[in-house]
Amino acid sequence: MTNTTAAASGDLTLGGDLRINRMGFGAMRLPVGVFGGPARDPGTGMAVLRRAVELGVNHIDTAGFYEWGGVSASDLVRRALSPYGEELVIATKVGPLRGPDGIPSGQATPEQLRGLVEDDLRLLGVERLDLVYLRIGGMTAPGGESLADRFAVLAAMREEGLIRHLGVSHVDAAQFAEARSIAPVVAVQNHFHVHHPADADLLRQCEELGVAYAPYFPLGGGDRPVDTARLEKVAARHGATTAQVALAWLLATSPVMLAIPGTGSPDHLEENIAAAGLRLTGEDLTELTG
Repeated sequence: MTNTTAAASGDLTLGGDLRINRMGFGAMRLPVGVFGGPARDPGTGMAVLRRAVELGVNHIDTAGFYEWGGVSASDLVRRALSPYGEELVIATKVGPLRGPDGIPSGQATPEQLRGLVEDDLRLLGVERLDLVYLRIGGMTAPGGESLADRFAVLAAMREEGLIRHLGVSHVDAAQFAEARSIAPVVAVQNHFHVHHPADADLLRQCEELGVAYAPYFPLGGGDRPVDTARLEKVAARHGATTAQVALAWLLATSPVMLAIPGTGSPDHLEENIAAAGLRLTGEDLTELTG
């Protein structure tokens, strides 16, 4: 059991009015460990969510397409945590559509996005969503398509009062600018971790604009895994795990960085939250980035 809470990570004001701890929680792994594997026990998932909030997490990242074998991450969030505390911020993503195999391999049209947002409102049991990301593209590199028509749908729902703030996910600099020309963007969610810092220029732009940056796959994933061997020396120096070092590196990299590691394991949750209190030295940072 950790004595460290998410508050040790410092905080950030999202969109100018939602103050959150920079160590949050990603709900993707609550229904299943990896796509195609067995569904996880809903009771364990709800216990993980409640413990996360006990440990100071007040930013939970979920999505309607985080569902497997009849287990929905957003449904678990509602069942475990509703009625929600005023300090709890829940972010969700729309755009991907699950195929017949359950894997999110398609993209919603502008006409389909309203229904996806309404599904999230129902699943989470709220009248207004705190933060909705438009997630575009597949698992290839971002860019190469316009998001204007789709983002305009979410901007209109924001004007209606159904969405508080908007974000974008899996975008390049041109798409980020395109979205900002339509409505305010308060957060970006792209692929980024200690050994995959290719998005560093966009991260710096987020800093300049005061936009939060919440990387997906913060501990590696897809075709860009973390090189654990490069983390082991620093981890040993601090009596920490390599995952904790990778999370601490993220938090040290930028004041607008939000860490949202996900897990369906109570023990891994404790480990991840403890990383909020890990302070890396200049020597550590140099070794980790090479």
